[in-house]
Amino acid sequence: MTNSHVVESVAQLESLYGEPMPTALAKEIDHISQGYRALIEAAPFVIIATSGPDGLDCSPKGDMPGFVRIVDERTVMIPDRPGNNRLDGFKNLMTDPRIALLFLIPGVGETLRINGRGQVSVDPALRESFAVNGKPARAVLIVTIETIFFHCSKAIMRGKLWDAKAQIDRKSLPSTGTIIAELTDGKLGGAQYDKDAPARHKAMLY
Repeated sequence: MTNSHVVESVAQLESLYGEPMPTALAKEIDHISQGYRALIEAAPFVIIATSGPDGLDCSPKGDMPGFVRIVDERTVMIPDRPGNNRLDGFKNLMTDPRIALLFLIPGVGETLRINGRGQVSVDPALRESFAVNGKPARAVLIVTIETIFFHCSKAIMRGKLWDAKAQIDRKSLPSTGTIIAELTDGKLGGAQYDKDAPARHKAMLY
């Protein structure tokens, strides 16, 4: 690839792609509409993107449908459960509150996006309100919405994400224990790590 083929300006991009479709602009609003509420309440999975001085982060969060709580038309809350304690996204929010969410609903082609500002709360009563099996959330992510809009289903259709025939047998890929062992020269991971995974996941799910 030569430099002459690299797009370097917004004007060049717009000349290549043309005007946005009218519906692509009309669907972007600054609050949760009735239709958007239905999508959020049905989603068991959301991807959270943040930016900070040490780089970018994009983290998955999943739970039962409705786990993302709609507080009002411009605010949602997301419980944080036990994880690996890297805290990349939360650390980013300490210096840059900008945040983006991408909701996925199994079997549904459309995805929903939220752009806004995030903050982390450890209010005991709020954490307790998200408790599962008697275990409160570790923290609660509060997102103030600036824009919200949906994407059509073409990306999901191209990737055949919900097509059962396109599903990949997990055993055809390296196990997590194998990958970690490779990255640490055998110091971590390995067969025992894989063997202990089901019990470890069950113990740390909530």
